[in-house]
Amino acid sequence: MNKIQGTEQLANINKKVVEDGQNLPSVKLKDGSTVQTGTVATMLHNIQLYNFGERGAIEDELILAIPTLFKVGLFDLFPINEWINGDNAGRKFIGEQAKIYLKEKD
Repeated sequence: MNKIQGTEQLANINKKVVEDGQNLPSVKLKDGSTVQTGTVATMLHNIQLYNFGERGAIEDELILAIPTLFKVGLFDLFPINEWINGDNAGRKFIGEQAKIYLKEKD
């Protein structure tokens, strides 16, 4: 079984978008890799917090989500440059960090 980097940590982070006591499952994709559900919803929540000026832990959580976001195809649907362009600071941060992730991965 191939877990995507950060899956265990995302399980705890992603709890912030569900009611107390609820847990989001990890799911196995057809290629055999395992990803944490709720990552996109939590990313959207964290982008909003980032846009309101939060940094530090929010940045770390956004960065941690990037491998999962690549795995589920978010950057195929919305290319990295689309994230960077525009006036949304949180989206720009994600796009810039996605570029760094790709460079480090190669």
